[in-house]
Amino acid sequence: MRLSKPRVEPLEPEAMDPEVRAAFGDGPILKIFRTLAHHPKLMKRWLVFGNHVLRKSTLGARERELVILRAGYRCRAGYEWGQHVPIAKASGLTDEEIERVAAGPEAAGWSDLDRALLRATDELHDDQFVTDATYAELATHYDTQQLMDLVFAIGQYHLVSMALNTFGVQLEPGAPGFPDA
Repeated sequence: MRLSKPRVEPLEPEAMDPEVRAAFGDGPILKIFRTLAHHPKLMKRWLVFGNHVLRKSTLGARERELVILRAGYRCRAGYEWGQHVPIAKASGLTDEEIERVAAGPEAAGWSDLDRALLRATDELHDDQFVTDATYAELATHYDTQQLMDLVFAIGQYHLVSMALNTFGVQLEPGAPGFPDA
């Protein structure tokens, strides 16, 4: 975690805008949403885009989670990592693959597609651009919509990581931390 305590304290449900609170029902509300609830209009609009990336994207769940974990790792966003490890496991990534995310695209054991996905994540992180070679490799697996969803997924999770790190959103109880690199 970048910060040991929040800069923006997560709101308790009773302090949240009633419309925002109602959108989450009666169950527990994650700290990310309780933090973003300080700005209901922003949160409402961001959730539409986030929902597309997480639930309506043309990417397969396993591939989406692979790039989300890599983006979270590269951004040193502990909360993002902790939230997405269980989702990644449910989407088909193994414990060994999740640990290997930290080593990056050149680590042994990745398929050609996985390596290209990780490389695209790193290239966007480092240079805000996917190189011709990486794009060409991805284009052998994905159509135009999938390529667009990939770039937007990586960008979305960089944005989220920036917010989580800056606002100091702390891990949920029981969430895993980063693997050793």
